[in-house]
Amino acid sequence: MSVLLESRVDGASLFRRGKVRDVYEAGGDKLVIVASDRLSAFDVVLPTPIPDKGRVLTQLSKKIVPNHLVSTDLRRFPKAFRESRSLAGRAVLVEHCERIDVECVARGYISGSAWTEYKALGTVAGEELPKALIESEQLAEPIFTPATKAESGHDQNISRAQLAGMIGTELARELERLTLALYRFAHDYAASKGLLLADTKFEFGMHDGRITLIDEVLTPDSSRYWDAAAYKPGSSPASFDKQYVRDFLLQSGWNKEPPAPALPPEVVKGTSDRYREAYKRIVGKALA
Repeated sequence: MSVLLESRVDGASLFRRGKVRDVYEAGGDKLVIVASDRLSAFDVVLPTPIPDKGRVLTQLSKKIVPNHLVSTDLRRFPKAFRESRSLAGRAVLVEHCERIDVECVARGYISGSAWTEYKALGTVAGEELPKALIESEQLAEPIFTPATKAESGHDQNISRAQLAGMIGTELARELERLTLALYRFAHDYAASKGLLLADTKFEFGMHDGRITLIDEVLTPDSSRYWDAAAYKPGSSPASFDKQYVRDFLLQSGWNKEPPAPALPPEVVKGTSDRYREAYKRIVGKALA
């Protein structure tokens, strides 16, 4: 297994460094996105990397709708990146899109922050749901729950009406349509592999006047995957995502504010194993 906490590419200009990804300028209207092994939880970057996590994230992101992906083959990257062997399997060459600063979340089951809000208020993202739902229950239909996207600090759930006020009614409706269509497709595919896709988030941008899917897609960082065979409403199902880390952090008593505590070796291994198992189930073979 390999570990990359922070990438360094000689001769390349860093465009921005996010919580997990390092983005470089690649000439013209292209960017190179490198998935590190950094892990964020509760919107805070943890000090402990997860081996091979970035490679799993990169190799699980697929073309489903028109998106920004140009190539994952380092031989097609600008020279500075071709000579950086540490980027193999964890970097993508993409079109530079104008990002729409909102996270588009689809939920087919009620869990995580949605369950917390529902228990307290009977709503998710400010919108009412049927009464008497239980934790992890499948919803009658998937719901769209957008959130503001924060470079630092905590993302905030917003209502669909708030989203429309931010970006316009027409664009908001199209983002909702695309998000739910992607979720339904992915949920059915995951189910065929013995996984339940409880919820996931997508990000979109504009390229040549067209809505374009950007960033990672359907990875254990951006999605909540459950073992279908062990699924039981009313409990916290066995998962193949970073919920394992969230649970450890909550039990540690951490207040969700920086700095985050270091992860013990057994939590690092357990997280890495879960990410690799998600890859194996979805792709049908082990991560090389």
